[in-house]
Amino acid sequence: MIEKNNTNTKLELGKKIKKMRLSLGLSQKDLGDVLHIKYSTVCSWEKGHTAPKISKIKQLAKFFNVTIDYLLGIED
Repeated sequence: MIEKNNTNTKLELGKKIKKMRLSLGLSQKDLGDVLHIKYSTVCSWEKGHTAPKISKIKQLAKFFNVTIDYLLGIED
C-alpha cells in the first residue's frame, strides 16, 4: 500500500489513472462503476488526495492492461 505521507507518489498514480481513463473515453463515474466505487473516490485518487487500496490497484492494472509496477511508478 502507498504510504499516507507520500504525496508525490499518490499524485503520480492519480495522473496515470486519469490519463488512462481519458484515453478510453471514460468518465470518473464510468470508472467508478467498473470498480464498484463512487466517482468521488476516483476524483480523490486523480487529485492525489488519497490512493487506492491494493485490491483496487490490482483491479486498475487488470482493467487498463498494465502492470502494478507501472501504476506505482516502479517501471515505465
